[in-house]
Amino acid sequence: SRAIKTNQDLLPETPWIHIFYNDFWGTLLTHSGSHKSYRPLCTLSFRINHAVGGMDPWGYHLVNVLLHAAVTGLFTNFSRILFGDGYWTLIAGLLFASHPIHTEAVAGIVGRADIGACLFFLLSLMCYMKHCSTRGSSPSTWGWILGAGLCAGCSMLWKEQGVTVLAISAVYDIFVFHRLKMHQIISALYKRKNLTLFFSIGLLTSWGTALLGVRLYWMGNKPPSFSNSDNPAADSDSFLTRTLTFFYLPTKNLWLLLCPDTLSFDWSMDAVPLLKAVSDWRNLHTVAFYAGLLLLAYFSLKGSSNERECNGKTVMNGKQNANGHSCHPEMEYKTLEVKSSFASKEENGLKKHEIQKLQLPSTENIVILSLSLLIVPFIPATNLFFYVGFVIAERVLYVPSMGFCLLVTVGVRALYVKAQKRFLKNLVFCSTAALIVFYGLKTVVRNGDWQNEEMLYRSGIKVNPAKAWGNLGNVLKSQSKISEAESAYRNALYYRSNMADMLYNLGLLLQENSRFSEALHYYKLAIGSRPTLASAYLNTGIILMNQGKTEEARRTFVKCSEIPDENLKDPHAHKSSVTSCLYNLGKLFHEQGHYEEALTVYKEAIQKMPRQFAPQSLYNMMGEAYMRMSRLPEAEHWYVESLRSKSDHIPAHLTYGKLLALT
Repeated sequence: SRAIKTNQDLLPETPWIHIFYNDFWGTLLTHSGSHKSYRPLCTLSFRINHAVGGMDPWGYHLVNVLLHAAVTGLFTNFSRILFGDGYWTLIAGLLFASHPIHTEAVAGIVGRADIGACLFFLLSLMCYMKHCSTRGSSPSTWGWILGAGLCAGCSMLWKEQGVTVLAISAVYDIFVFHRLKMHQIISALYKRKNLTLFFSIGLLTSWGTALLGVRLYWMGNKPPSFSNSDNPAADSDSFLTRTLTFFYLPTKNLWLLLCPDTLSFDWSMDAVPLLKAVSDWRNLHTVAFYAGLLLLAYFSLKGSSNERECNGKTVMNGKQNANGHSCHPEMEYKTLEVKSSFASKEENGLKKHEIQKLQLPSTENIVILSLSLLIVPFIPATNLFFYVGFVIAERVLYVPSMGFCLLVTVGVRALYVKAQKRFLKNLVFCSTAALIVFYGLKTVVRNGDWQNEEMLYRSGIKVNPAKAWGNLGNVLKSQSKISEAESAYRNALYYRSNMADMLYNLGLLLQENSRFSEALHYYKLAIGSRPTLASAYLNTGIILMNQGKTEEARRTFVKCSEIPDENLKDPHAHKSSVTSCLYNLGKLFHEQGHYEEALTVYKEAIQKMPRQFAPQSLYNMMGEAYMRMSRLPEAEHWYVESLRSKSDHIPAHLTYGKLLALT
């Protein structure tokens, strides 16, 4: 709703330049309550969607699917550079295309930020790869690195993690293109070898630093602030709890990539219970995860194995094997002429007797690049440098999933090579095909959950019952299923009793069904949980005013009008509630015959009124106050303003008609 439905930056009357000053939700980026999510290119794409098709969701979904298709094509092309033409490239592409973790990013409209960032991420990486291959031999090489830098900037303007492509490019250049080991990097730097390599890395570093510096400056040099429910671990007073939980969360994310059996639209609140003690058995998962990661990285960087694979062929010490392949692990790319036999047809997916030119990195090189793709884009979500506003977010795994798909593919290829018997080779191949099929089926099932809000929220009850029941209550209420909606709200409060939004929503439901005393009770609980919830003050004041408790209502409205919008997630909605409070306070004074005080309050309301507030009733009441004070020209002005803002506002037609009859 906030990113599209109520985002003023999508409307044609809003200057498009505002997109570059506001966050993803339309709040000024320097505002204390801003989420600091700066994604102007994504918001711009929403605005184009809005200009073409308004609020029809079909066009928004079409763009998301087309972007995912483009990313899949680019990723498959990128995999071809690593695995060559054949089955392994196809497997990598199919894994990415079918992975269920992508459902949220593609089926959820706001997930477009991740898809767009991934698109330019790949474009930047491939431009840099082209720069590497033409470096020192063609003047166009600097055009390619310029393209890589521009695409990296665009990727960051789609979503923040896009800037990490510059680090991936550096890893590719050092460990894949030049095939250097860790000890060789220091040696090459000391002996001033490969100066062009270090010059390119220097450019990447400088550009990345500049992008991050400008990004930090643009958001006001302050990190965002989040509520306890968004990221409970970050709000914990215990250093041990924070450390154990933050170390465990990447393990949970990897499990979602490996076995996406349980998926949810929201993993905040208590969806992942905090790890409060070393004795928590989940710490074993953490230890196993990091140990495996470190071992994999160590052996890949060490690269001491004598036996290597070259696109599905076993090679000893770089010598040609029986199938006519050669692999030169310690040298830069060599053009390898491959004449495929029947075996190479099976293992590489090549036509019989076809001659190909392969420029393929070794398995160790691919593993290093895959680990980098898996880890580096995920680092911004780890709470390492700053706290984030979520516990787990499936859409955040869209870019890292590329590294996962490459790791699975290179692992399957290694197993295929090691298998000596044809039965074992077929078993590996069939198991991989089954994995792709199961991923695809799970994606289809998960898409069913995203068909409508009710199905989506029901699917999330087992993961995050408090949030899911609360959102489900809103849906059921919109369907006029009042008793079911009330039950859903109460279920949400059973799991988390201090949710101000749920307390307010339940109070609103009760108020609309004339259960005023119960509604007041829940509004007071909501205010107690969140003293800045202006809408709860507003409805409390309205009930009190209708019950004749004018003095109590007046105090409630005044207190609401004094609440600042600092550090609030949605300052626009807050300002609307404050304006409505002032409007009702003015009506209260008006009914008591205090017209001067009413006018003072109305003028304050106009000053605080946000752009999206519908002002016709406020303007009409201004005219009424002037009318009662016999200041007819001012009254006529405000009646006309009311009709200008909403031409079919009946009360303004009636009051303006009375004025015209009088004059």
